[in-house]
Amino acid sequence: MSDLFSAKAEDLAARSAPLATRMRPRRIDQVVGQPQLLAPGSAFRLIVESGRPVSMLLWGPPGTGKTTLSRLIADHADAAFVTLSATSAGVKDIREVLAEARNRLATDERRTVLFLDEIHRFAKNQQDALLPGVEDGTLILIGATTENPFFEVNSPLMSRMTLFRLEPLQPDDIARLLDTALDDADRGIGGSGLKMSQDVAMELATRTGGDARQALNSLEVAAQLAEAEGRSQVTADDVSEALQRRLVRYDKAGDSHYDVISAFIKSIRGSDPDAALYWLFLMLEGGEDPEFIARRMVILASEDIGLADSRALPLAVAAADALAYVGLPEARYHLAHAALYLAMAPKSNSVARAIGRGTALVRDGATPSVPLHLRSTGYSGADDLGHGKGYVYPHDHSLGVVPQQYFPDGVDPTVIFVPGDHGAEKEIVERLAKIDKIIGREGRNG
Repeated sequence: MSDLFSAKAEDLAARSAPLATRMRPRRIDQVVGQPQLLAPGSAFRLIVESGRPVSMLLWGPPGTGKTTLSRLIADHADAAFVTLSATSAGVKDIREVLAEARNRLATDERRTVLFLDEIHRFAKNQQDALLPGVEDGTLILIGATTENPFFEVNSPLMSRMTLFRLEPLQPDDIARLLDTALDDADRGIGGSGLKMSQDVAMELATRTGGDARQALNSLEVAAQLAEAEGRSQVTADDVSEALQRRLVRYDKAGDSHYDVISAFIKSIRGSDPDAALYWLFLMLEGGEDPEFIARRMVILASEDIGLADSRALPLAVAAADALAYVGLPEARYHLAHAALYLAMAPKSNSVARAIGRGTALVRDGATPSVPLHLRSTGYSGADDLGHGKGYVYPHDHSLGVVPQQYFPDGVDPTVIFVPGDHGAEKEIVERLAKIDKIIGREGRNG
C-alpha cells in the first residue's frame, strides 16, 4: 500500500512540476543545442554513451542543460544520481554522500554520480572534502558552474576533472523546445489546444537569451494568461506579460537570487548605470536581503574598480553603514547612490590580478626565509642576532625609495601588481615606472 501511495505522490509531483522540469530530455538525442558536445563522435558524447563516465566540470550559463546532461550521464551508467547545491550544502553533506556511495558500491556494485550545482560557491575546505571520493572512484563528481572554474575551483580538484563548456542555446534551438512543449500532451501543454505563431515563439526565444528553463517557464505563464481569457492563441502580449511576471516573482531563495545579483554586478562592471539600477530595484522589490546587495558592492569596489578610483571602496562601505543605520526604505537612496557611482567609476581588475599572481607565487614556492635586514628589531637581543643589520631607511633619502632586497631569500623579485590605464591608475603607472627604475624591477609593463 505504501508503494502505491508513493507512486501516486511521485506522479502528482511530476505533473505539478514546472514545465521546464517536465520537458527535461530523457534521451541524449532529445537534447537540443550544444553541437560541440553532442555531435556524433565527440568526446563528451562518447563518454556518455560508453556508460563509463569520468568526473567533470560543466561550465556554462543558466538554462543550457547542465543538470539534464548530468542526469543522462547517470542514466547511461546505470548509476545512482545524487544532487547537492553548493549554496546550501556543507562538508557534513559531502561526507554523508561519500558514505552512502561507498555503501552502494560495496552492496549493490553500483556507482554514484554526484551532481554539485554552483560548485564555484564551495569554499576551499568544502572542495577539498570531495577529493578522496573522486580520487578513489567512490563517486563520479559532476560540478556545474556559471563562473570561470579556473578562478573558482581549486587546482587539485580541477586536475581530477574534465572540463566541458556549454554555450547559450540559439533562438532556433529554444523555438524548437517551445514547439515541442506546445505539441506534447503528456509532459507539455499539448492537451490545452493552445497555439503560438513562429514569430511569437522566436520573440520569446530571443528575449530569454539562450536560457531554455526561462523560456519554457515563461511559456507556461503565457499559456495560463491565454487560457484565463478563453483564447486559443498565445500572443506577443502574453509573452511580454509572462516575462514581466516572472521577474516580479523574483525568487530570492532560488536561482534568481544568484542570477539577478550576477546581472547587477555585471551591469556595474560593464559601466551601465541604468541596467544596474534596474537589477537593484528588482531585487529590492522582490524582498532580497539588502545587506547581501551592499556586501557585493563592497567586494566589487576593490575587485572591479580598485586603484582606478580609490574612493569607490569607502563609498560602498559608507552605503553599507548607512543601510545598517537607517534601514529600508530610506536606505534605497544610499544603495542607489553607491550603485550609480560604482557603475560610472573607471574600471580596473588590477587588484584581482595581483591577488592571483601573489597567491600563486606563495603557493608554488618554498617556505620563505625573511632576510636579516628586514627582521624585527623591536625587542632586546635583536641586535645580537643581526636583525635589522644593513637595513636602509627610505625616509633618509630624498625620493623616499631605495634599492635593497625586499623579497625573501630564494625568491626572485617578481612583478605581481600590474596597474591598468584607466582612471587614477594612469598616475600609478608613472609613479611605478620611477620606482622600478630605482629598485631595478623589470617586466611590469611587458
